[in-house]
Amino acid sequence: MQLMKRIWIACAVFNLSTQAALAAGGGGEPIVIVADSRKLTGIMAWWANLYNESHVYFTLLTIIIIPVIGVIFGLLADLVMHFVGIDLSSRDLAEH
Repeated sequence: MQLMKRIWIACAVFNLSTQAALAAGGGGEPIVIVADSRKLTGIMAWWANLYNESHVYFTLLTIIIIPVIGVIFGLLADLVMHFVGIDLSSRDLAEH
């Protein structure tokens, strides 16, 4: 019951804080966020233009690229450690 009371209080505080933020009224200008691609060339210009044209495509491409680059860096690190002589496959766990 104590947990439900805490959740209720947290929801009430959140609701009041959002209402206070909206009490300022409207009439403001919308913010336009763009990347400055005037001095960029090549892939950097393409990336900036993709961001300016479609935030959805930019987001999807970013979500796809980040894990792929992580896997590539991980495989390169494994390859470098293999050539250096570090063998992580037969490591004894010192923590246990």
